[in-house]
Amino acid sequence: MITVLRYSLMDGAITKKDASFVGLQNYVTIFKDPIFWQSVGQTLYFTLMSVIFHLLIGLAFALLLNSQRVDPLIRSILRVLYILPWLFTAVIIAIIWRLLLDPNGVVNSILMTLHIIDFKVEWFSSTTTALHALTFANIWAGYPLYMVSLLAGLQGIPKDLYEAAGIDGANEFQKFRYITIPQLMPIIISIALLDFIWTMQVFPLVWMTTGGGPIYATEVLSTYTYKLAFSSYEFSRASASAIFILIISMGATYFYIKHQKAR
Repeated sequence: MITVLRYSLMDGAITKKDASFVGLQNYVTIFKDPIFWQSVGQTLYFTLMSVIFHLLIGLAFALLLNSQRVDPLIRSILRVLYILPWLFTAVIIAIIWRLLLDPNGVVNSILMTLHIIDFKVEWFSSTTTALHALTFANIWAGYPLYMVSLLAGLQGIPKDLYEAAGIDGANEFQKFRYITIPQLMPIIISIALLDFIWTMQVFPLVWMTTGGGPIYATEVLSTYTYKLAFSSYEFSRASASAIFILIISMGATYFYIKHQKAR
């Protein structure tokens, strides 16, 4: 980290023998780059949408798997199916979604059969749909963490709380709002903060599906930094971008540690 910080304050780090100290000039340069700010916005969209839908889908599946109204055998089967995305590496997930979202792939075939679309959509090749498709793939890959954690939390909530609420006349929604959510909130906050940190730095999935394209439509901070370093050989600017990512991640980490201590 110290080396990266030092490189970010130099001109021509690694590529020049006599790299000179330029202070914050590399930061000024990337902050003036419109592609940098586009990648920041797209990173925030990708991250926030992923975290929100990871939580919603994970909570929904956890509630379903914890429900006594569902047959135990069905719950066992669903538990295996729902956790499948967690078993695949980022490379495998990228390959799966590139095949599924190919213009001649399964998704287009189903949507055209149902008359939802009238033509084949190039999900990863269109500037209109690429970021949404990439975010969807990441949502699918990441919800099992929430599902498993929240399911464990649900099973740890004392049944007495629900029974007492039922005696007081509370309906299912009121039990969910006033018992389930407050009991799960520490877990939700912890996982959401960790997920935010991890998703901010996602690289393999983006690189293997779109490479940041088309026309920077899916450029995120990780791919922007990688290209600066290994395509343009601008190691000093890449280091400045990496420090920017580090600062954001450290901010989220601070809130995570503060929350853990408060518990």
